[in-house]
Amino acid sequence: MFSIRWPSALTDSLRSGAAPLGYKRLLLPIALTMLVLSPNTRELAITTLSDSFWAVSTYVALTLAIYHYLSRWINSTHRFVVAFQRSRHLQVIIASLLGALPGCGGAIVVTTQFVNGRLGFGSLVAVLTATMGDAAFLLLASRPLTGLGVIAIGIVTGCITGLVVNTLHGDDFMRPKNTQAAQQPPANTHTALNHRAINLQGIFWQWAIIPASLVAFAQSFQIDVNTRLGLPAHSIEWLGASLAVTAMVLWALTREIDSYQSAVSENEKVRQAHPLQKAAQDTNFVSAWVIIAFLIFELMRHFTGWEMSNDWQQWEVWMPAVGIIVGMLPGCGPQILITSFYLAGSVPLSTQLANAISNDGDALFPAIALAPKAALFATIYTSIPAIVVGYGYFWLFEI
Repeated sequence: MFSIRWPSALTDSLRSGAAPLGYKRLLLPIALTMLVLSPNTRELAITTLSDSFWAVSTYVALTLAIYHYLSRWINSTHRFVVAFQRSRHLQVIIASLLGALPGCGGAIVVTTQFVNGRLGFGSLVAVLTATMGDAAFLLLASRPLTGLGVIAIGIVTGCITGLVVNTLHGDDFMRPKNTQAAQQPPANTHTALNHRAINLQGIFWQWAIIPASLVAFAQSFQIDVNTRLGLPAHSIEWLGASLAVTAMVLWALTREIDSYQSAVSENEKVRQAHPLQKAAQDTNFVSAWVIIAFLIFELMRHFTGWEMSNDWQQWEVWMPAVGIIVGMLPGCGPQILITSFYLAGSVPLSTQLANAISNDGDALFPAIALAPKAALFATIYTSIPAIVVGYGYFWLFEI
């Protein structure tokens, strides 16, 4: 399915010193290994890594695989882009629908179309309001009904916000005069080691997705897989932890960290790549931030005894504001942290809703690069409906 050479190419690169100090992501699998080796944190680390792999990564991979397979055959983005030319109000509606697509692809399309002069500022605000970025995959995989509800709220809010902005500003509001930069494709900065690690990610999930899904489904139905398969106690937990660390090693080698964007945004994907290859890249990116969030939560409880879920009620009026502030940070990584905390019960749904409306995902990076003033104003505008939705839900259902 993936035409590459098996891991010898990767090990040869590592032996020859081809992995430079820029691969700061390796700190994560190294830290995970240390937590597993330490007797004081071994049980916590094994449980957390196992749960993150079986209960989160596997479902995210399955959701992403289905999504990318469907995207391969139903290229609705191009049809929507053609329809953009009909009316500025229809642009807002379609931009909201594109923003609602899990991931950042639809939002990035609208952002570049705005910079190129084909869409209005209202469409830019609408797509950034509606998008959840990669956090949508995590929420859909873990709590599908809640995920669909949050996405639906994002679409409606994006449409309303975009239409209001259309009445306040013209289509060219904050559009940069020089748009030549938008025509230049991004340079491919992947090294040979990056390509090998990316391909190995695809192979990893090609072989793991079906058996891992069976284990995940069994655990969801409270079936003791160790007992059913006649395995020693905790075998599945150790296997899940080992697979999680392996996935993180591969993820760490797919990209060097040389900027804030390279740390918090998803990896670039080849458009013609196999759907499982794209799913693998997104899955490991989401999994890395989920593991970080889960470990922050568990280690804090382990060493201090502090339960975030018990204490947020004392600060409940500020929780939607936390979601909004984090949502204003570019990139999908911080937003996945908020969603992970919500799934763990550490923050309320009002925080998740406020973050979903406020967050602009990776689409904010091209906006900052190509139209920084428009990006600033759009971020401010998306925070306004985030306040309304987040605090509206808080006052109606959580107080």
